[in-house]
Amino acid sequence: MRTKEEQHSVICFLSSEGVKTIEIHQRMKVQNGDACLSLHQVYKWTRKFMNGISSVTDSPRPGQAHQVVTPEAIVKENCSVTVNEIAAHLDMSHGSAHHIIHDVLQFHKVSASWVPRQLTAELKE
Repeated sequence: MRTKEEQHSVICFLSSEGVKTIEIHQRMKVQNGDACLSLHQVYKWTRKFMNGISSVTDSPRPGQAHQVVTPEAIVKENCSVTVNEIAAHLDMSHGSAHHIIHDVLQFHKVSASWVPRQLTAELKE
């Protein structure tokens, strides 16, 4: 089984040799079976290579997250962080950050530190 990048390399090589796209796909289908790129993808990559693109890796797509940071991760990293700091760090409104921290994650401030609601109840007892 070949990776997508390896299949892209095959497309690049064969298209530079003048092999027709449909034949490239047929040859790849024999080698890769069900793991083969679709005919549409082979056409797409053939066009890319014929238009001067040389990279065999997919370029990042808009909106594709590189790293996900959540309010929970921020609170666990620094239990004395404020709602305003979390909102600024995640580029969200104060109200959204407050809702996530209090209503979704159920954290509450106790002595300037965030703690889960169940711990708050235990501390009161």
